[in-house]
Amino acid sequence: MKTWMSITWRAVFSGKPNLAGWVCAVFLAFGIVSPEAAAQENHQVSIVLPTENDALFQGGGPEFYMRTYRQPKPNVKPGWTAGQYGFVRNVRHTNQGVVYSRFHEGIDIRPLRRDARGEPLDEIMTIADGEVVYVNEGANRSNYGRYIVIEHWWDDSPYYSLYAHLKSIGVSIGDQVNQGEVIGVMGYTGRGINRDRAHLHLEINLMLSEAFNVWYEDHLRRAAPNYHEIYNGLNLVGMDIASLYLALRENPDLTIPEFLKQEPAFFEVTVPLGPTLPDILWRYPWLCEELKDWMPEYGPPIEMGSSWKITFAASGMPIKFEPSDEVVEAPKLNVLQRSSIAYQYLTNGLVRGRGNNFSLSDSGKRRIDLISRSIDDLGSSGW
Repeated sequence: MKTWMSITWRAVFSGKPNLAGWVCAVFLAFGIVSPEAAAQENHQVSIVLPTENDALFQGGGPEFYMRTYRQPKPNVKPGWTAGQYGFVRNVRHTNQGVVYSRFHEGIDIRPLRRDARGEPLDEIMTIADGEVVYVNEGANRSNYGRYIVIEHWWDDSPYYSLYAHLKSIGVSIGDQVNQGEVIGVMGYTGRGINRDRAHLHLEINLMLSEAFNVWYEDHLRRAAPNYHEIYNGLNLVGMDIASLYLALRENPDLTIPEFLKQEPAFFEVTVPLGPTLPDILWRYPWLCEELKDWMPEYGPPIEMGSSWKITFAASGMPIKFEPSDEVVEAPKLNVLQRSSIAYQYLTNGLVRGRGNNFSLSDSGKRRIDLISRSIDDLGSSGW
């Protein structure tokens, strides 16, 4: 078990202290709580559903997921499957069959109650204890519409739940919230959603880099203003939250690192080793086996090689870092699951080509640059 100093140091480093974890750490230091209680406070993942709709635990399906009108053929009844996590949208017909090429990073939960006009009435609750770190009140400033981001600390690492398309918001940045506390009301704000399809879009995310603002200026400042700072959806990469709910029912002691180890690897990229650790490894050192016994208060680890080999799920989530002695001057791609289907349809647009012919797309290069950024090096990488 990591020491109480690890907990407090990481809170200071993030700039967004986890009050419950910090207090627990101090109490542990003075013998006020037991190590076992402290471990449970900081380590165990405990999440509840954010609305009263619990049909996920009865099989999910159309009683839980909101349908969409994006169907492969006209006049087809709207399907609920596009409300699930994963590659569930934008149908492509290929020589190898139908491919759903658009990735959905969360789940869309349908309402249980509406008023006479069809307005949703479901209250939205936080899935776990945490701190409100971002609130977007501008309904037209994001595809998410009005949304809230809450930071949770498990295994000494921060995770971010996101609640989108809200009608109204009842919390402010800096609020400490308890599991099950009402934070807003379901709505249909955001682009491409109407009252009929009102729902809650829910995610649990890793944060890719606290250097996101500089990265955005380097790559996307001409595309649109970044209203959301580091809590922009481009900087929050979601895991399969529905599967996490079900897995925790089977094993309440499951950790998120253990859960993500089940994620299939799709491609890997070798990148030059920078002068300091990529920012993401300060938050999630468990991504690298060589850092499993390292604590941030020790300072940067010793020299680990010439490059990093980063393994990715098809979604673009980094799931493993390995130090490597290979010398590279620019990111080097290897696709682990070769396919005759265009890779852009299978990798969230991050890889292009097919078969043995592949390369990083422009968005793939940007993703690699973002993940490689160090909190100590906020300038452009030059890739």
